[in-house]
Amino acid sequence: MKLQILAQTLLILLLATVSTAFAVDTTKVYNSGILVLVFLGFCALVVVIQILPAIVLMFGSIRSMIKSASQKNLARQKVK
Repeated sequence: MKLQILAQTLLILLLATVSTAFAVDTTKVYNSGILVLVFLGFCALVVVIQILPAIVLMFGSIRSMIKSASQKNLARQKVK
C-alpha cells in the first residue's frame, strides 16, 4: 500500500514538472505585413471619424439645455 502511494506521488510530481514543457512558445515574433497594419489603421480611422459627430452633437445638446435652463431662470426672475 505504501509503495502504491509512493508511486502515485512520484507520478504526480513527475507530471507536474513535465506539464510546463507544453507551454506556448513566446519566441515567435510579430510577423504580419504592412497591409495588416494599414487595414487596422483604416479601421481605427473609421471609428474616430464616426465618434466625432457624436461628440459634437452631445456638446450641442448640453449647450442648448444649459441655455434653455438659463432663459427659464431669467424669465422667472422677471416675473418676480
